[in-house]
Amino acid sequence: MAVTHDQVIATEQPSGKLTLLPLTALVVGSMIGGGVFNLPSDMSRAASPGAILIGWLITGFGMLALALVYQSLAIRKPDLNAGPYAYAKAGFGPFVGFNSAWGYWLSAFLGNVAYAVAIFSALSFFFPVFGDGNNLISIVGASLCLWLIHALVLNGIKQAAFVNIITTIAKLVPLMLFILITIIAFNWDRFTFDWGRGAGSGGAGLGSILDQVKSTMLVTLWVFIGIEGASVYSARAARRSDVGRATIIGFLGALGIYVLVSLLSTGILSQPELASLKVPSMAGVLEPLVGRWGASLVNLGLMVSVGGAFLSWTLLCAEIPYTCGRDGTFPKWFAAENANGSPVNALWATNILIQVFLILSFFSKSAYQFFYFIASVAILPPYVFSGAYALKLALSGETYRPDDRARRRDMLVGLIATLYGLWLVYAAGLNYLLMCAVLFAPGILVYARARKEHGEPAFVGKELLIAIGIGVLALLAIYLMWTGAISPL
Repeated sequence: MAVTHDQVIATEQPSGKLTLLPLTALVVGSMIGGGVFNLPSDMSRAASPGAILIGWLITGFGMLALALVYQSLAIRKPDLNAGPYAYAKAGFGPFVGFNSAWGYWLSAFLGNVAYAVAIFSALSFFFPVFGDGNNLISIVGASLCLWLIHALVLNGIKQAAFVNIITTIAKLVPLMLFILITIIAFNWDRFTFDWGRGAGSGGAGLGSILDQVKSTMLVTLWVFIGIEGASVYSARAARRSDVGRATIIGFLGALGIYVLVSLLSTGILSQPELASLKVPSMAGVLEPLVGRWGASLVNLGLMVSVGGAFLSWTLLCAEIPYTCGRDGTFPKWFAAENANGSPVNALWATNILIQVFLILSFFSKSAYQFFYFIASVAILPPYVFSGAYALKLALSGETYRPDDRARRRDMLVGLIATLYGLWLVYAAGLNYLLMCAVLFAPGILVYARARKEHGEPAFVGKELLIAIGIGVLALLAIYLMWTGAISPL
């Protein structure tokens, strides 16, 4: 194979800069984590194959629009180097920007809690003592892994990114093998677009088509979280254009894998059979086809995959409060670096919170699903406001003149991305939105502290109304949880 011009440039970049390969690996590594290994069960739990296909079509268009938003903004706004948070702040003010950063951070570390549960649930295939991944011995094991990764990241961002490239390549092997085997074994007679609205569909009464499609939305969002990974690291990119390219390449590759894994599984097992499978459900699909070694491979693949995703998100969620601490959105304590250039205080704060929620997972009946649902809801503000900022730029014409054709295209893309984000808010449901408000409420105090450090008033204009709204929703959620109307775990 001939060496391209880009590859030559990539080998000549200054030390510490990330080229196309590690940027793409950050996107793929962040997105393809534990979620893909449980897609057969998660997508089929409350949806028929027809509704699953509609769910992927909606998600494909919505996430493609969001990927194009990040590609465009990376080029049009090269001075904004923190991804979703920076775009929300530039477009809608510091408090909206703060809440986007806070939500992104919440999503990142809660996602890591879900990943830790998934790892030890997979380990229970080989060592039953780990149960469902959230018993006492699993929490102890996950805590040890957490602090080992903490030490790795403290030794430098670039070294950790290199490890992520290796785990990204390793995780793709069992996924490709699963897709190949299920294509060969696919049963067209079993696969059906029957909508499962009544008891005649294999005993499954799944409700209306709209309800079924809505049930897939947080699942599809969960497996795409990380699509903005390259934009978060845009300040560390060797070439600005690589940020957008890495985002699109990562998105297209992940979408193909996700659609194949979820739909091919419906040609192997029925909807009720898929819905009842244990994490990781991909192992339950493969085992009847090739025997126990297939399930073993999937469980090993999940552990490698989730380990890589755990590392990616440790990097990503420490980068956000670190960047916010540097520009004054978070208190300056978060901006501290160690001798290796790692965001030391942001990393400590992140991993202490992960440790707390790992302990809380002990009391959850469905820890993996609960934490990834909450993580998915928490990331909605940065996604919605990224699309809205792209739309606002296109409507104003800023950075476009005289390129009217690009402006019209980005106006449409920004509109689709914004509407998709609002649809996800609706699909998430009131219970999860209220529980997320409890996690957003403490951020109000953090934001006020940061403003005080700079001698500025805590809230300006409508920001106070937003803060009061978050507080009221949090109090309502606490009351509902206290009365048992909604369950936090």
